[in-house]
Amino acid sequence: MTRIGTSDLDVLPLALGGNVFGWTADRDASFAVLDAFVDGGGDFIDTADSYSSWVPGNEGGESETIVGEWLASRKPSGVVVATKVSQHPQFRGLAASNVRRAAEASLARLGVEEIDLYYAHFDDESVPLEETVGAFGQLVEDGLVRHVAISNYSAERIREWVEIAHRIDTALPVAVQPHYNLVHRNDVEDTIIPVAEEFELGLIPYYSLASGFLTGKYRSTDAEGQSSPRAQGAAKYATPAGLRIIDALEEIGHAHGASVAATSLAWLRAQPTVVAPIASARTIEQVPDLLAGARLELSADEVQTLDRVSEWTPARA
Repeated sequence: MTRIGTSDLDVLPLALGGNVFGWTADRDASFAVLDAFVDGGGDFIDTADSYSSWVPGNEGGESETIVGEWLASRKPSGVVVATKVSQHPQFRGLAASNVRRAAEASLARLGVEEIDLYYAHFDDESVPLEETVGAFGQLVEDGLVRHVAISNYSAERIREWVEIAHRIDTALPVAVQPHYNLVHRNDVEDTIIPVAEEFELGLIPYYSLASGFLTGKYRSTDAEGQSSPRAQGAAKYATPAGLRIIDALEEIGHAHGASVAATSLAWLRAQPTVVAPIASARTIEQVPDLLAGARLELSADEVQTLDRVSEWTPARA
């Protein structure tokens, strides 16, 4: 188990991404994935109030609703649920009144009395940061949220958030969620990880598998004929540099009897401050690989090999 920052939340070091629930996984498929995840020892679910508003006919909140119905049906013990605010079509931005209303709506959809980990999903510079920090702190004081977290913020804004929280004596963030993986490293390693180390923030990366590229499934930049709606996003990484990373993952994984995906997640877990990479699954067949990535331990030499081979990817240039 791994502790999230300075919080009292201990989790298996992998978060199940809920972005596919209500999108590429319907209610029954989502329930099956959630069941398989928890049966395999998983206990950390990541969603957002905006998932999956981009799907025609959806309004946002579909993922939270499915997770809430699953929680009510299964009544699992010790499961940690994270969600986010700022992107729901009805609750855009981070004004204090909006944060409160959005949190109340998320609580209703999830069917819980308290959100374990509540993120500011994207920075909203139209609102004074002190107002947003205060709003999140008030949710903690009122017992609607256990811990505060930040997603997609720059290092400078994370630092400012922490300084404001200290000054107004309110809840400090315990986690930060950036886009981070073997083919997207530079900004996080150069700016976010140092701030996370300084303030003892747990790093919970999203796009941990680069939209599926780091599963080894996509070996061509041509996504034609692929059934996944994420294929285009994954295929763009299938450059010679990207495929060298897949080859290295395959070789190292083979030595452990592990998949490319599990090995990629294990590399992420080995990075400073990383607590639990986020990865999603549309089917129960994909779940064991994710859980394997939460338990696979790479040697220092294996981590360094992957560091070297991914150093000159486009994201590092």
